[in-house]
Amino acid sequence: MNPPITICLIDDHKIVRQGLKELLEKVDNFKVIIEFESGTEFLKSLPLSPVPDLYILDYSMPNVTGIEVLQKLEELPDEYKVLLLSQHYDDSKIDAAFNHGARGFLNKNCSALELKTAINKIHSVGYNNIVAIMERMKHFKPSSKTESIPNDLKITHQELEFLKLVCLDEELTYEQMAKIMKIPLKKIENLRASLFDRFQIKSKVGLVLFSYKYRLTEPFL
Repeated sequence: MNPPITICLIDDHKIVRQGLKELLEKVDNFKVIIEFESGTEFLKSLPLSPVPDLYILDYSMPNVTGIEVLQKLEELPDEYKVLLLSQHYDDSKIDAAFNHGARGFLNKNCSALELKTAINKIHSVGYNNIVAIMERMKHFKPSSKTESIPNDLKITHQELEFLKLVCLDEELTYEQMAKIMKIPLKKIENLRASLFDRFQIKSKVGLVLFSYKYRLTEPFL
């Protein structure tokens, strides 16, 4: 059996944490390894050791809200895969969550299957509900966290041109991109493979998220 996906719970209600822990460890190979009763306590404890694979964070907490926790995490160099849970589900909260780095957003009334799916998607792909997130990202304002590609992994001009085409609303095929760039299809495939390999990207969606993360192309500039 594969090692469990390790989880940190941050919620101010002990009974909610207990219920989530019991549910998570029943529905799949998940293991809650640490819990916090407030965002303040969680932030003061960073960095954690061992480092959890994923963080489940309550939106509504006293003193420091879930969104404020996300904003603080944006300022840190480490990566935090956060699934935000909220009792109230509305567009403004969802947009704020994703704009500040959340990898998924669920209503607390979600089913066990929805929770299981979200955790596995975030762990394996990086985000839950990726198509909806991509649509929302086009309207996001740049976050306070400015990231730069490491110097030894800088992308080429041709790779940047390829990314611009990937991020267009038209959803061009790789064949269409090759014609626009006036290069062989094999070269397009090589550009894609190079980006996939150097930045651990697994899909075309991942390329869009990569462009968003580093503000490389429209509509993310």
